[in-house]
Amino acid sequence: MKLTLGFSPCPNDTFIFDALIHHKIDTEGVEFEVFFDDVETLNQKAFRGELDITKLSYHAYAYALKKYVLLDAGSALGFGVGPLLICKNPQNLANPNLKIGIPGKYTTANFLLSLAYPQLQNKVEMLFSDIEEKLLNGEIDLGLIIHENRFTYQDKGLQKVKDLGEFWEENTQCAIPLGGIVIKRDMPAEIQQKINRLIRKSVEFAFANPKSALPFIRTHAQAMDEHVMYKHIDLYVNKYSVDLGPEGKNAIQTLFTQAEEKGIIPKPQQALFL
Repeated sequence: MKLTLGFSPCPNDTFIFDALIHHKIDTEGVEFEVFFDDVETLNQKAFRGELDITKLSYHAYAYALKKYVLLDAGSALGFGVGPLLICKNPQNLANPNLKIGIPGKYTTANFLLSLAYPQLQNKVEMLFSDIEEKLLNGEIDLGLIIHENRFTYQDKGLQKVKDLGEFWEENTQCAIPLGGIVIKRDMPAEIQQKINRLIRKSVEFAFANPKSALPFIRTHAQAMDEHVMYKHIDLYVNKYSVDLGPEGKNAIQTLFTQAEEKGIIPKPQQALFL
C-alpha cells in the first residue's frame, strides 16, 4: 500500500519522519510518497483533501475536520516554543494600521496573534522564511516568526515585541499546540491505527538514534549549523510527539474552545481525536 504524506522541511519534521520514510523501522507493508511544503501550503492542501496523511496547523485543523482526524503521534506541542512578534524599530501596538507579516492565515501563530492583539488586522501572508527580510527592507512594520527564525532574528538586528507562547502559557497553563499529524477520516480504522503506530515508532527511533537523521535533516534545513538544528528539534519534538496523552489533548481542546468562543473558528462538528 502506498500513501501520500506531507510534512515541512523543518528539522523537527524531518527528524520525526526520517526513520519512517527511509525504512529504518518496519513500515508493515506501507510505502510513502512524500511532499515537502511550508505549513501554510500544507494547510491549504488539507482543506482540499489532497493528501492521505499530512502535517497541519492546529488552527487549520478546525477547517479540515470533515476530511481528517488527528493522530496521537507526531504532534508539535510544548512550552517555550511559541511564535514571536518582532520588529526592526519600536512600534505603537495600539496603531491598527501597522502592517504585520504573518506565515499564513490558518497558522496557529496567527491564531495566537489574534488572541493577544485583536486590533492588529492589517496582515500580509508570506512564506515564513521571508518575514525577517521584509522587516529589514521596511516592507512591513511587524513580523510573526516561527520555526528556526526564532534563533536567527537577533543576529539580524531585529527585536522581540512579544513572545506569544508566553502569552498563551500564562493564560492557560497549557502547552502550545502548534501542529499535528492528521489522516483521512474515511480510511479504515485499522489503517489509521497502523499509521499512528508507525509514526510513534519513527519518533521513538529518532529519540534513540538522534544523529541517524542528520543527513536528511541537513538536506532540507535552511542554512544553519548542527547546534541550531538540534536546538530547534529539542524545542518542538518531545513527549507529546510520541503520544499526545491527556495533557496534550487537554491543551488542544483548550485551544479549540477559546478559538470557538472568540469566533476565530466554527464550532467543531466532528471528534477531534482518533
